Amino acid sequence: MENLVLIDKADGIATVSLNRPEQLNALSIALRIELAEAFNFLRTDEETRVIVLTGKGRAFSAGLDLKELGKKGLEEEQREEGSPDLLQAIRSVGKPVIAAVNGFAVTGGFELALACDILVASSEASFADTHVRMGVVPGWGLSQRLPRLIGISRAKQLSFTGNYLSAETAERWGLVNFVLQPDELMPYCLAMAKDILSGDHETLEEVHRLIDFGWETSLSEGVAEEKLSSGKVNTGLSAEFLENNRLKVQSRGREQTS
Repeated sequence: MENLVLIDKADGIATVSLNRPEQLNALSIALRIELAEAFNFLRTDEETRVIVLTGKGRAFSAGLDLKELGKKGLEEEQREEGSPDLLQAIRSVGKPVIAAVNGFAVTGGFELALACDILVASSEASFADTHVRMGVVPGWGLSQRLPRLIGISRAKQLSFTGNYLSAETAERWGLVNFVLQPDELMPYCLAMAKDILSGDHETLEEVHRLIDFGWETSLSEGVAEEKLSSGKVNTGLSAEFLENNRLKVQSRGREQTS
């Protein structure tokens, strides 16, 4: 039996692919367990510093497996032994996660994308929250994360209507960073991951943590945490370290502006 989640590692980048293309990468219990295990593995994998999450076929993910839900019911599924906290596994991985949204990202699949740090979409991608139409209350944070990203009015529009949002509108609303042609999506995301890799690893981890901390707290708490971290980390930096990095930044700036 083929794996439901594929991991391809190269040069510090792990590409994680949902692999149920015929089922539009619907999030069955088995797939969720494999995906959570993949992220738990990557959290401690010293060879991996950046993760790209995508889907095989024409969908990123159509959300929870409705056929499975129709047989078991939501309450029984939630009690299922070994059912993982998938979103926690992704958000606690401690490494940048780029969502390469290649197609449909619906309800649970939408929430999966929102758990990532950076969203990049194919022009064929679309997003929808069908919780209200299904009569199910979100449980993976969509009702809280979506308004913070696109504003409360737009979030209500999406969740109340259940209508699909095109990739182009998602970019205009600030939900995704870029929209690309389908054949350009993965090369672009891998190039971005390579860019991220070129920075200082320990500083990246701390800035990642600070941004997430501030997003979930108040501005004043975030600024105070940043000041505390800056005082601890920056105090021990040598002049030689700073000069070497200054030259690298200067050289890279010339390359990007020439």
